[in-house]
Amino acid sequence: MKNLTKRFMTLLAGLTLALASLTPAHAADDGAKVVYHVDFNDPTRYSATLTSINNILNFYESELMEAEVHLVFVGYGLRFTTNDNLKGTPYEADKDLLERRDELKGRLQSLIKVRGVKVHLCDKTRDEVGLPKDKVYEGIELTPSGVAKIAILQSEGFAYLKIQ
Repeated sequence: MKNLTKRFMTLLAGLTLALASLTPAHAADDGAKVVYHVDFNDPTRYSATLTSINNILNFYESELMEAEVHLVFVGYGLRFTTNDNLKGTPYEADKDLLERRDELKGRLQSLIKVRGVKVHLCDKTRDEVGLPKDKVYEGIELTPSGVAKIAILQSEGFAYLKIQ
């Protein structure tokens, strides 16, 4: 009898695993909460971040799931939030950024206005270099501390993503 029970439990576990692999991927609450972190200066890496955000939104839409996506800029990420060249600062625009700035800005604005992505800039970083608030792109909210914003969002169940 003991052997029969053991075999039955093994069979049941196997069936459960097989059935689980047949069901589509879903978040626990039929939604997703994600925070992306940009603290780097590479326009190609930033472009990959924007693509990733668009891809995750497309996936969740296709699964009929809600997604809340935040993008937090800190440090070198400041370069992607303004048309100011930040001359004389550690974040000064270089040739690569200047060549791609309009494209990257357009993609960010589309994510904000069309896709509902919430975007935050560390006000500590902005203030550090004396960038006037009105030089920050429309739709970007200032947050007192970018890393604190990320930590708060993570404590609220947001998954942390950073494109490498």
